[in-house]
Amino acid sequence: MSDHIAAQLAFLTEADRLKSVLRASTLADGSRRENSGEHSWHIALYAMVLADQAGPGVDIARVIRMLLIHDLVEIDTGDTPIHAHDGQAHGSADVLALEQAAADRIFGLLPPVQAAEFRALWEEFEAAATPDAIFAKSLDRVQPVMQNLATDGGTWVDYNVTRAQLETRVGQKIARGAPRIWAHLAPILDRWFAVR
Repeated sequence: MSDHIAAQLAFLTEADRLKSVLRASTLADGSRRENSGEHSWHIALYAMVLADQAGPGVDIARVIRMLLIHDLVEIDTGDTPIHAHDGQAHGSADVLALEQAAADRIFGLLPPVQAAEFRALWEEFEAAATPDAIFAKSLDRVQPVMQNLATDGGTWVDYNVTRAQLETRVGQKIARGAPRIWAHLAPILDRWFAVR
């Protein structure tokens, strides 16, 4: 049992490193860039608050669990902004291979049964094929939109993002898992981009 607890505590200590991974997005007040630990906490809160926007059969407790661990691989890989390099780096084969290796290492710190459970949850989120993962992925895309709106464009300005790019890279995923949220945001985004 001592080895079991030691492995769990080692994983938790390693997970603390996520707080040092800076994302492209800033805080809503624009004072500084957010870190991936803050992002994970924030979208878990999004899941709690926006649970009534989930589709049929979505288990919010599982969604929250997914969101709390989904970016742990960034401890090794760093954050890859979705709009960087015209979107080519995000989701590339190179990035995916690095993330798989990071998942092996990080989840491998846990006791075997727990490691397999966490890894399976992470893989489910990445595949975005189940109702839980589809909703989780949509919230992962909603939060940066809200951060950018709060900072009058934030990283959209930095990366010269167009409304069409936002629709393709972000909107389609939000609409798939949280269509009413995207229906609410779309006209707001249309107005924001129209005056830029």
